[in-house]
Amino acid sequence: MPSLPDMIAAARRPAEAVLDHVGPGSQIVVNSFNGEPATVLDALEAAGDRLDGVRVHQMLAPRSRPSIEGKIPGLRHVSWFLSPATREAFRAGRCDLVPNNFSDVPRLLRRAANPDLVVASVSPPDRHGYFSLGTDATYTAAFIGEVPFFVEVNAQMPRTFGANQLHISDVVGWCEADRPLVVPPSPEVTDRDRAIAGFVAERIPDGATLQIGIGAVPDMVLAALGDHRELGVHTEVFGTGFVDLVEAGVITGTRKATHRGKIITTSSLGTQRLYDFVADNPGVEYHPVDYTNDPWNVAREPQFRAVNATLEVDFLGQCASESLGSSYFSSSGGQPDYARGAIMSEHGAAFIVLHSATHDDTVSRIVPQLQPCAAVTTFKNIVDNVVTEYGVAELRGATIAERTARLIAIAHPRFRDELTAAARTLGYL
Repeated sequence: MPSLPDMIAAARRPAEAVLDHVGPGSQIVVNSFNGEPATVLDALEAAGDRLDGVRVHQMLAPRSRPSIEGKIPGLRHVSWFLSPATREAFRAGRCDLVPNNFSDVPRLLRRAANPDLVVASVSPPDRHGYFSLGTDATYTAAFIGEVPFFVEVNAQMPRTFGANQLHISDVVGWCEADRPLVVPPSPEVTDRDRAIAGFVAERIPDGATLQIGIGAVPDMVLAALGDHRELGVHTEVFGTGFVDLVEAGVITGTRKATHRGKIITTSSLGTQRLYDFVADNPGVEYHPVDYTNDPWNVAREPQFRAVNATLEVDFLGQCASESLGSSYFSSSGGQPDYARGAIMSEHGAAFIVLHSATHDDTVSRIVPQLQPCAAVTTFKNIVDNVVTEYGVAELRGATIAERTARLIAIAHPRFRDELTAAARTLGYL
């Protein structure tokens, strides 16, 4: 049997060698964001005239490319979560979108695509022959040992721990890359964001386990938790805002019911400081999304707190978090997963946050009814708390009249009379 160094050396290929594993009708799963193997996709697209009916499945593409724009007839992009790189292409019919809850993506891919190959960007191998999926375990980690991988070894991808370890024996080929990870621009923080964050932070007890996304409000929530104690993390995205709390001793994970003392996540996106923090850090574990986002796994943690954003909420509590009317911006992601898991948790709570109105205060984001054709991301029965800069509306267990009144109370003042009149017309008040 060849030695590990010999196995690793033998599997080294130019990026173009991925074509040896792609045939007519191949279904290829591509990792998301920093896990995207750009050199491998470049090679696929360069050979576009040799491809026939190939479909590429990906969540959150980090950049536009010819296949997304429909410029390669033999290669069709299928998005499982729209990003700025795919929104316009989807609206124009140049790529496809699959509705999903993030926790279901591995199962849905098996059923709908039966993948032939996974391509991903990984960290360099260790002395035992293991690559790690770095900052993005997500859905690709679920296929380790099940589907062959062709990987791009990025010298700048941090080596991370968890159920994201890929052995050389599961790799049909690897190529080299040396590319910085994406650092998204810092969100602009407003007084509205600070007010919303304050309402959420005061409802997070010591010892809680957190799922908090990335963005202005999540960053402000984390910044407001400096005086808390013994917090834990079980989240979809581990962002930069958590690092300060870990280093300050606020996040310890000592009260978690599972993975005590560990931070559990499926992906990371943030600053270089974040990427340096997770590198070679056994205190942070990356797991497949069908584990991290499984509501039953979330519910195992007592005092779970989930914080997610939406675009629009109606009087029933229905949240349109991925579209305004028929205009899609993203997808459901893990919001429904964590909303359900948090309310199943002992003494758990979920928060849906949004500004009360558009930035110029001309359109209310609390509405009598969602816009026609809007996608309901998180449905009324699992919505717990809705938070704007004017306060918190507690919806679970409330009647329709109570829900309506509580939501109007946290709407922008200029719209409250109008909303009250609409509620009476609908028979809600």
